[in-house]
Amino acid sequence: MIVKFLICGLFCLLFASLIAPVVLWFCKKLKASQSILHYVDKHASKEGTPTMGGIIFVLTLFFASCFLFEYNTFLAWFSLAVTFAYGILGFLDDFVKVHLHHNEGLKPYQKIIGQVGIALIIAVYLYMTGRTTLSFFAFEFDIAWGVIPLSILVMVATTNSVNLTDGLDGLAGGVSFVYILVFGIILAGRGTMEMSNLAMLCFGLCGALLGFLLFNCFPAKIFMGDTGSLALGGFIGVVAVLSGLELLLPIMGIMFVLSAVSDIIQVLHYKRTKKRVFLMAPLHHHFEKKGVHENRIVVVYIVITTAVSLAVLTGMLAVGI
Repeated sequence: MIVKFLICGLFCLLFASLIAPVVLWFCKKLKASQSILHYVDKHASKEGTPTMGGIIFVLTLFFASCFLFEYNTFLAWFSLAVTFAYGILGFLDDFVKVHLHHNEGLKPYQKIIGQVGIALIIAVYLYMTGRTTLSFFAFEFDIAWGVIPLSILVMVATTNSVNLTDGLDGLAGGVSFVYILVFGIILAGRGTMEMSNLAMLCFGLCGALLGFLLFNCFPAKIFMGDTGSLALGGFIGVVAVLSGLELLLPIMGIMFVLSAVSDIIQVLHYKRTKKRVFLMAPLHHHFEKKGVHENRIVVVYIVITTAVSLAVLTGMLAVGI
């Protein structure tokens, strides 16, 4: 099984590397370029960089990994459908930005309605099929109907957190790669075919992300856009709730949490006092304003995610996963 995981990851890396230049050419042809907000002055040189690059790893995940599924494939296909649904929502947001040549996209309420609608379908499925047990290391407990609000919260929070983290070249992709890789290892160790198929998706997406990062690392030739960030957030969220391991998500995804929390603090504090806590939110932009190069910020985020994720993996191994 380990060999199949590695083959899946390598095949997806190759597939993504091959289709990335095609997607890049296509986005340039359509003039699907990113508009940079005027107050993000350090990114002025990135104006016009093609966006919607998330198409690269979303397509790869669909066409290069699913052929390795074995039996009990419903959860894997369900995860793919959710990923695709969030990707479509992000694509619509990107399309509006490109078509109208501004950086606002869909209205906030439109995105929230879409995110909550998809999350509600997941939550109802979990409740109706009795998947209401949460696992946290050696502890397990059934939350019954509580799985519905919790799942909706996890999905909406995760998609928005990953979206907020997508602000520097290679940041969201790099952090997501580490998180998904370690989470995939945890799923592979749970011993069931359903979890193995979800793990297969994780390894496939890791390979796809590496292929994408070849074109997204500094200086980025293409951005993932909301097409990619919402699809990534949707994937991370749905795999967590389907496996009953959503309580591990805010620990292993600590940098996603910091992005979201820093943004919330900034908005609430500014509305109350008209003063800012950070030079700019989310947090990575604050460090950038302080003069830290974005490459250093990306590396630190990835290193912290790696350290925390490996600590969680060690703890899971200690209790026998």
